[in-house]
Amino acid sequence: MSTPLNLLIGSYLEPELVARVEAVDARIRVLYEPDLIGAPRFIADHTSPIERTPEQRQRWHALLAQADIMFDFDRGTVNQLAQLAPNLKWLQATSAGIGQLVKQSGLADTDIVFTTASGVHAIPLAEYCLMSMLMFTKLAFHLAAEKERKHWARYCSGELRDQTLAVVGLGRVGSEVARLARAVGMRVIGTKRRPEGIDPQSLHADALYAWTDLHAMLAEADFVVLIVPHTAETTGLIDAAALAAMKPGAVLINIARGTVIDEEAMIAALRSGHLGGAALDVFAVEPLPAESPLWEMPNVLISPHSASTAVRENERIVDLFCDNLHRYLAGEPLRNVLDKERLY
Repeated sequence: MSTPLNLLIGSYLEPELVARVEAVDARIRVLYEPDLIGAPRFIADHTSPIERTPEQRQRWHALLAQADIMFDFDRGTVNQLAQLAPNLKWLQATSAGIGQLVKQSGLADTDIVFTTASGVHAIPLAEYCLMSMLMFTKLAFHLAAEKERKHWARYCSGELRDQTLAVVGLGRVGSEVARLARAVGMRVIGTKRRPEGIDPQSLHADALYAWTDLHAMLAEADFVVLIVPHTAETTGLIDAAALAAMKPGAVLINIARGTVIDEEAMIAALRSGHLGGAALDVFAVEPLPAESPLWEMPNVLISPHSASTAVRENERIVDLFCDNLHRYLAGEPLRNVLDKERLY
C-alpha cells in the first residue's frame, strides 16, 4: 500500500499517544483537532459532551469526508457516519461493547470494518470484581457505617478462600476475573457458549458449564460475575427464575450491560434477602435515575459505568490500535474484528 491514508482521531488522546500513532508509518496522515471533539472530563473519557459551532461543525464534516481510518466514534455524528465519511474503511473503537451502537446507527449494513477494544479493560474490570467481593466479605459497608457513627465494636468477617465464584462469560475479561479469584483461593466455575473440548484450567477455572446449564451453575455460587455482550440472547438473562436459582445470600456483580439483568426482579431479590448484595457498574437506564431504590440499599455498590476506566486505558488502546495499523498496512487480519451478526 503506497497511497497515503487519512486517519481521523474521534476522541481525546494525549499528545504523546497521538505521536505514537503518527510514528507507525509515513503513509499515515493523522487528522487530530482536539477543539472539535470535546474536552475530557477525566482520564480516558471517550464520550465527553460535544457542542460545535456552525463553523466547527463544518470543519469536522470536512475532516470526516477525508477519513480512510478512524480512531473511535464521534458520538454526535455516528448516525450519519456512512454519509459524512464515504471513504471510511475501518474504525477502531475504544470500547469492547460496540455491537448495539453499530446496529442501532445502521452501520452494521455498511462495508466499514469495526474493531473493538476487547481485552483492553480486563485488568481494571477484574480488579473491580475482586474489590467488590472483598468489600462484601470483609464487611466494608459495615465498617463505613461504624466510622460514620464513631462506634467501636469488634466484629468477625468472612474469607474469600474456598468460596465459589461463577463467571457468566469466560472470555478475556472473565478469565482475568477468574485468575485473580483463584489467586486468593476461590473455586471458579464459568460458562462458555461452546465449552466442549476446552480445558477449564486454560481459563483459570475449575469447571465449565454449558449455556443451557446456567441455573445449575448459579446454584453453586457465592458470587456471580456477569461479563457477556449485549445481544438478544443475553437481554434479561438474569431474570426472576435465574435469581431464584442462586444460592441464598449470594452476591451479584454486573460489569456487562444493564439489560442483562431484570432490574425489578433483582431489586425484589435484594429486598427479600435472597440476594445478599450487588455490585453494579451498569444499569438498564444510565445515568441511574435518582428515584431508583438501588441508591438507598445498604447492600448495593453503585459505580457509574466506570469500572473499566483506568489511568492506562488510552495507552493500552493505542497499543492495540498501532498493532492493528501495522496489520492493516500489511494486508494482514485485524485483531478484534466485530462480527456484525453476533454483535461482538
